[in-house]
Amino acid sequence: MHGNEVVGREMLIYLAQHLCSEYLLGNARIQRLVNNTRIHLLPSMNPDGYELAAEEGAGYNGWVNGRQTAQNLDLNRNFPDLTSEAYKLAKIRGARMDHLPIPQSYWLGKVAPETKAVMKWMKSIPFVLSASLHGGDLVVSYPYDYSVHPTEDKMFSPTPDEQMFKLLSRTYADAHPGISDKSEMRCGGNFVKRGGIINGAEWYSFTGGMADFNYLHTNCFEITLELGCEKFPLADELYKLWQENKEALLKFMEMVHRGIKGIVSDKFGNPIKNARISVKGIRHDILTADDGDYWRLLPPGTYIVSAQARGYNKVLKKVTLPARMARAGRVDFVLQALNGKFTKLPARRVYDPLEDFDPHAQTELRKNGEQSVQPQERPWWWSYFSSLNQHKPLWLLKQS
Repeated sequence: MHGNEVVGREMLIYLAQHLCSEYLLGNARIQRLVNNTRIHLLPSMNPDGYELAAEEGAGYNGWVNGRQTAQNLDLNRNFPDLTSEAYKLAKIRGARMDHLPIPQSYWLGKVAPETKAVMKWMKSIPFVLSASLHGGDLVVSYPYDYSVHPTEDKMFSPTPDEQMFKLLSRTYADAHPGISDKSEMRCGGNFVKRGGIINGAEWYSFTGGMADFNYLHTNCFEITLELGCEKFPLADELYKLWQENKEALLKFMEMVHRGIKGIVSDKFGNPIKNARISVKGIRHDILTADDGDYWRLLPPGTYIVSAQARGYNKVLKKVTLPARMARAGRVDFVLQALNGKFTKLPARRVYDPLEDFDPHAQTELRKNGEQSVQPQERPWWWSYFSSLNQHKPLWLLKQS
């Protein structure tokens, strides 16, 4: 995510090469993973910051140089704060803490194009599991990242899916030789007694993080991987780091097949989009995708799972997930239409800036009658575009 934390970007490049080469070599494990998993890799979320950090180089890069974007924004503080709203809903009996809308007030602030691009990406694909790769420590953290009490900088603040997040985090930590090392003298040694994992808000609290946003706005469960105490290591150290992270990355991706999956349809077999999948005792639902399919991450145990949608009867099923699961359990739902006529009320139209945002065509068009403002100060990268004799990206400059 951050431009000066380069280990993650290199690990994802190694991962892509490993998946492709091993698949072609007939590696059964890799073929099974690739054939049954939709894998997306984003090696660099902040390329502008990376250019600045890379210019200084390994060993000379400061702790924060290159962390911010070209707009001087920290991307992991730039997402909507939905966690505060979730804490309010937690006090209301029966309120669900999922798929919270983005407040319109959020768009009044400065939102990075990188943030918009990732949010649109997350909303356009039914992601199930993700990891945000960082550097600066050796630990796995999980949501919430914002404390349940805003004045407390370090306070355990679990999500309704605390047990699943701990299982995901431990899967990575236990497979990583450095994180699982019991020596308190090593990098990240202060997390040894915690098993190499920690609740984000208990570590340090902050708002605007991507992990909290993904969990509260989409179906996606995200954890944060801190891959080393050195943010910008030397190039000859990267292969060793890949060897340390390879098995952990593979096991983490395989965890997407834990829990249950299925299709929600009507009696004619027609898929039901946006049906709500609920688990008794967990105040966090997921929604079915366009084809009525869903994926619900769950740790081993016995659950009462329900599916419901407007105009249909609610259906409940009892599900038992064994401790050692090779793949997600298949649980389909067939919903019966309710007797009577249901008139769908027109939804209140709320403008979503992401609908018109095109991350592949980032040129701000002048609106009718609107005069563009040319700020006097240019950022460090402005001369680069001038030298190329191309259109200058005015959309990156803060308009007064």
